[in-house]
Amino acid sequence: MRLTVTLAACSILAARSVWGWGAIGHETVGYVAMKFLSPKALSFVQSSLGSEYSESLGPAAPWADDVRSEAAFSWSAPFHFVDAEDNPPTSCSVEQIRDCSSGTCILSAIANYTTRVVDTSLSTEQRQEALKFIDHFIGDIGQPLHVEAVEVGGNDINAVCNGEKTNLHAVWDSGIINIFLKAQYSNSAIVWANALTQRIQTGDFKSLTSTWLSCSSTTEPVNNRRRSIEDDINGLVSDATITPLECPLVWARESNAYDCSFVFSYTGFSDLCTSLYATGAQPIIEEQIAKQGYRLAAWLNVLFDGSTGL
Repeated sequence: MRLTVTLAACSILAARSVWGWGAIGHETVGYVAMKFLSPKALSFVQSSLGSEYSESLGPAAPWADDVRSEAAFSWSAPFHFVDAEDNPPTSCSVEQIRDCSSGTCILSAIANYTTRVVDTSLSTEQRQEALKFIDHFIGDIGQPLHVEAVEVGGNDINAVCNGEKTNLHAVWDSGIINIFLKAQYSNSAIVWANALTQRIQTGDFKSLTSTWLSCSSTTEPVNNRRRSIEDDINGLVSDATITPLECPLVWARESNAYDCSFVFSYTGFSDLCTSLYATGAQPIIEEQIAKQGYRLAAWLNVLFDGSTGL
């Protein structure tokens, strides 16, 4: 099935900017994921995306943002985020029932397209669409302001980035990224992705990867063990209904926690992209991009190869 949303909801959400990371951030998530795909997942990605997307999750990742403003895809706008009704920076939380009771949020969207991408009764075009949504939404859920309701996910908070008027959401989408990408990564998503991949394989991220693939709440363990991506996906695809998944909820909570620990500490900085605010934000952004690329690969590996392979 395809998730749907009412026309009334679409009209309310039409003015909201739902770009997760900018195109560069999303492409980088996709390029990182390509480095960790298992054989069958890689084969499906390459054959599904074809030459239009250079057989890669990188170029395909921004597609969901590119089409969301089109009439044919206006229904997809609410699925790029979840409005956490919390109170940063005092308290941060994401709750499935409280924040996604209607089923029209990124949590339910990831579940829906996970079932569709492996549904062989669907057309090649429909399965490719599902893959591109998964590619994009697993990236989106790592952006802290895509899991936050306050001031429309920061869209209504005025900010200055590199001398230009903008908003807090845009600063996190692309403002800070554009500056350090040019200064440190030759203004290239591929160069950035290669650097993040090296940090995952042999650098400072290597020791973190096992925790990236765990999907257990630290306060609500499942049967006294750590829940995994395999648990989530195997339970979903064997069920006749689309049920809430643990992993996307845990990932959303991780991202949302940054809204309390850092994102909303923007006061006192005249320019968020050329100050110590940007210096503090960059490590968060880089880890979130690397983490979601690694998770995207793991997600697809379980679907097509039966295990994360990581």
